[in-house]
Amino acid sequence: MKRRQLLQLSLTPLAGGLLLEAQAQTDAAFSPSALIRIESNGRITLTAKNPDMGQGVKTSLLMLLAEELDVGLDQVTVKDTHWDARLLDAWSGGSRSIPNAWEPLRRAGAVARWLLLQAAAQRWQVEANTLRTARGEVMHPPSKRSARYGELAADAARLPLPDPARLRLRPRSEFKLIGQAVPQLDAAAIAHGKPLFTIDQRLPGQRVAVLEKAPVFGAQPLSANLDAVRKLPGVVDAFLLPGVEQAHHKNLPNRRGTGFEGGVAIVATNTWAALKAQRALKVQWSTTEFDSASSAAWDQEAQRLMDAPQGQERWRDDGDVEAAWKACAQRIDVRYAFPLLSHTTLEPHGCVATVHADGRVDLVAPTQISDRPAEVLKQAFGIDPARLTVQIPRIGGGFGRRLESDYVLDAVAIARKLPGVPIQLVSTREMDMRHDYYRVHGWQRVRAGLKSDGSLHAWHALTVRAAHRDPVTPKTRATLFPARFVPHYRVEASTVNTHVPFGPYRAPGSNSAAWVQESVLDELAHAAGQDPLQLRLRLLGDTPELQGPEFSAPRMAAVLRRAAKEAGWGAALPKGRGLGIASYFSHSGYAAVVVEVEVSREGELRIPRVTVAVDVGPIVNPAGAINQVQGSVVDAVSGTLLQRIRIERGAVVEGNFDDNPHLRMGEAPARIDCHFIETERAPTGLGEPVYPPVPPALCNAIFAACGVRVRELPVRLTSLRWA
Repeated sequence: MKRRQLLQLSLTPLAGGLLLEAQAQTDAAFSPSALIRIESNGRITLTAKNPDMGQGVKTSLLMLLAEELDVGLDQVTVKDTHWDARLLDAWSGGSRSIPNAWEPLRRAGAVARWLLLQAAAQRWQVEANTLRTARGEVMHPPSKRSARYGELAADAARLPLPDPARLRLRPRSEFKLIGQAVPQLDAAAIAHGKPLFTIDQRLPGQRVAVLEKAPVFGAQPLSANLDAVRKLPGVVDAFLLPGVEQAHHKNLPNRRGTGFEGGVAIVATNTWAALKAQRALKVQWSTTEFDSASSAAWDQEAQRLMDAPQGQERWRDDGDVEAAWKACAQRIDVRYAFPLLSHTTLEPHGCVATVHADGRVDLVAPTQISDRPAEVLKQAFGIDPARLTVQIPRIGGGFGRRLESDYVLDAVAIARKLPGVPIQLVSTREMDMRHDYYRVHGWQRVRAGLKSDGSLHAWHALTVRAAHRDPVTPKTRATLFPARFVPHYRVEASTVNTHVPFGPYRAPGSNSAAWVQESVLDELAHAAGQDPLQLRLRLLGDTPELQGPEFSAPRMAAVLRRAAKEAGWGAALPKGRGLGIASYFSHSGYAAVVVEVEVSREGELRIPRVTVAVDVGPIVNPAGAINQVQGSVVDAVSGTLLQRIRIERGAVVEGNFDDNPHLRMGEAPARIDCHFIETERAPTGLGEPVYPPVPPALCNAIFAACGVRVRELPVRLTSLRWA
C-alpha cells in the first residue's frame, strides 16, 4: 500500500503520569519518534525506549506492551531506540529499565486497546463492555462480528484519550504473556552474525578512525611524526587533537575535569590501515604530577591510613564503639583490599559520527543513556542538541561503561575535521582496557565483635578510598545494612589521591562493599563457632521497625533461607569441599548466594554449583531473568578469581586477556541454579542485585573447604594449598 491509516501513540513518561498523543497519519507524515503504532494490517511496532546491551530489555518491553494490548508476540516488532528529547527514563542502567517501564508501558497498551474497543463499539452500535479482544482482534460474541485492530485504527485515532490512570490493568492472575519464558528477540540475528552493533555500521563514504591517547591519564599530545604517518597506505589524515576542559558534570565523574581527553587521531580508508598506522605513531606527551604514580604506592598509603586511630571523615557513629568492642567476648580486626577493574565489554568502545557542514551531527552510538551525548557535546563543543540525531543500536555489553560518553566526544572531535564524512571510531582491546572508567579500588579495616551470647555488638569500618565521586554518597552508604541492626556502629573514611578515572561498574559500590561485609560476618561466625547462616538470620531478627522504606529484614531472611535450603546447607562435607553463603540488598533487590567449591591439596579450585535466591518482585520474562542471574554469577566469579588493573609509572599495565585474564568456560561454575521469590509488588531490576553477594560467598566457600581466608582480590594472588 502506498498510503495507509495508522494509529500512532507517542508515549512520554511525565512527573505526574503519562502523556499519549493519538492521531491519524499517512506513511509520509509518520514520525519515527513514536513508540507505538498500529498499521492497517494489524502490525504493531514498538520502539524500545531503553537500550538493549544484552540484558534482554527489548524483549521484556515488548511483553509489557503486548500484555495489555492483547496481541501475540508474533504480531509485534520492536525497533532499536534513539534519542528523543520528549522521552524521559530512556536509559539502561542501575537496574531501572523494567521498574521504570512496568506501569507506563502497560498503561500505554491499555489505552490503545481501550481506544480500539470504543471505535468498534461506535461502529457496531453496541456497548463496549460486550466486546472482547484477542490476538489483535476486537470481537462481539453476540453478533459474531469481529475486526482487526488495523481496521479500527483510523477511527480509534479520532477518539479523545482516556485518563490512563483510570484504566484497569490486568492483575497477575490474568497475565497471558508476563511470566512466560521468551527468548531474546535478537537471538537468531546474533547467532547468524547479523550487523546489529555500532561496530557493524557501514555508511556511504565512511572512514575509519583511531585516537591514540596518552598512557598517563591527563597528559596531552605535544608532537608526533604526523608527516610519516600520513604517507602510510590507506591513511587519509593524521592530526593532533588537544583536550577540551569543561565544568564537572553533576552526574558524570569526568577525567580530571576534562570533557574531551585529546590525543592523536588517524583517519584511514579501513580498519587495518588505521590500526597499522597507529603502531607507527611516535608521540611526545606532556608531563603530569602523576607520572610516577603506582598501585603499590597507593597500597602503602592506604595501610598507613588504616593504622590511624580514626578516619579523616566520620559518616556514622552509633553508640560507643570503642567501649563496646573492648567488652566483646569475641573480636576480630581484619583488613581487606580490592583492585581496579576494567569493564572489558565484548564490543570495545566506539561510535559513528557525521558532522555536516551546516552544523548537523548524526551519531550511531552504543550509549546506555540516550540523552547523554547531547549533553556532553553541547558542553564540550557547543553543539546544539536540536541539530543532533542519535541512533542507538544493540550494545555489545554495558555494565556501566556505556553510561560514559568519552567515545562520543572522541568520534565527534575527529569528524569535525572532515565535514560530511562519516567517521567510525574503533578501538582495540588494549585501547579499551587502558582507557576505561574503572571500578574503584579500595581498602577496608573492620573491627567487629560478638557478645558472650553470640550477638553482633560492635562494628567499626574504616574505608580507604580513592579520591573520586562515589556513585552512592557516603551518607547514604553509611545508612545501609547492617547499620541500625548493630547497637554500636561506626563508619569512617580516608582518601588517597589518584588520577585514575572511575565510573559505575555493575552494582556500583555494592560490588566491593558486599565482599567485605559478608566476609567479615563469616569470619565472626567461624571465630565464635556459629553457623554463618544462623548468625545472619539472628542479626536480621524480627525487627519491622528497622525495615524502613528501602530495606526489609523479612525479605532478606527469606532469600537466605531459600538459597540455603536449595543448596543443601548444613550437610557434612569432607576437607577440600565447602559451602559459602552471603546475601546483599542492592538496587532494591534481595539476593542470597550459596557457592559450592572443591579445592585440591595443590590449590586447584573447582566450582560445582552456585545456588541463587532472588526477590525482585514479579518476573516479566523468566528466560531473561535466568540469563541475568547466571550472567551476574559468571561476571562476579571472573572478577573475584582473576581480574585486576594495576598502575605503574602513572599508566595502566594490563591491556588484554593475557595479562588481565577472564573466566574461561572450563573455569566457570558447572551449574547455576536460580530461584525466584515472586512477591506481590512492582518489580525491581535484576541486572545488578545478584553480583554483590557472589564474591563473598565464593571466598567464604574457599575458607570452608581449605581454611584459607581470602582478604585480597583477585583470589589468584593467594595460595589455596592445604595439607
